Amino acid sequence: MNDIRHPAVSGAFYPSDPDQLTSQINQFLDHAKSQSTVPKAIIVPHAGYQYSGAIAANAYHLLKPVKQKIKRVVMLGPSHHFAFAGIATCSSVVYRTPLGDIPIDHEEQRKLLQLDQVNTLDQAHLKEHSLEVQLPFLQILLDDFKLIPLVVGDASKKDISAALELVWNDDDTLIVVSSDLSHYLPYDEARQKDFATSNAIKNFDGDQIHRKDACGRNSIKGLLHCAKKKHMTSQILDVRNSGDTSGTKNRVVGYGSYAFH
Repeated sequence: MNDIRHPAVSGAFYPSDPDQLTSQINQFLDHAKSQSTVPKAIIVPHAGYQYSGAIAANAYHLLKPVKQKIKRVVMLGPSHHFAFAGIATCSSVVYRTPLGDIPIDHEEQRKLLQLDQVNTLDQAHLKEHSLEVQLPFLQILLDDFKLIPLVVGDASKKDISAALELVWNDDDTLIVVSSDLSHYLPYDEARQKDFATSNAIKNFDGDQIHRKDACGRNSIKGLLHCAKKKHMTSQILDVRNSGDTSGTKNRVVGYGSYAFH
């Protein structure tokens, strides 16, 4: 990649037209119903907006009171296209979306690169959608902020937790973990599995989250490990699937949003 990490799924997962994109996100936020205090960390899904945007909005709208306060977003998402071990930063200067450029906080990234499990790996970012689809929500909700984009490969909860500890910082830093839940199960079976995963998240029991339960399970486990040590509380905001939001109920993908305080 060059200095700009260009959008990989604009026009597919979300609108490429800035006005349409802004309108769609604002509609999601206007209909968000979850109630909570401002979170330090959230877990949100990363499918196409027609499938998971409404579920993600139930976490994102909680950020409205801190529009000017959040100056840094640490984002972790799974790798769907490139297999690797550890955690990948990228060398680009900005992440671009149809709404503009988000500067990458290379000063904070340098802290992370001191860890053995963290390396610069542009290939992991090049086509990855799990981080990209979150960015327009943040651009609409927050004022100026810098991004620490982390694609997570084969990494342990302790390695991820150690990375989070380094960049946890104060109230001006938000942690965003990107993950969908179960994939391609019948509707009722998916609901059962996704609520079991949600209860594991609520109870900080990452060992109960397995490979078929959430594509971003490694990042979730790392966040749970770190948040439990910090004596945080967790909250289930919304759990639905593609059968609820768009499409057939024969084979659905699960989505959930969660907040940590």
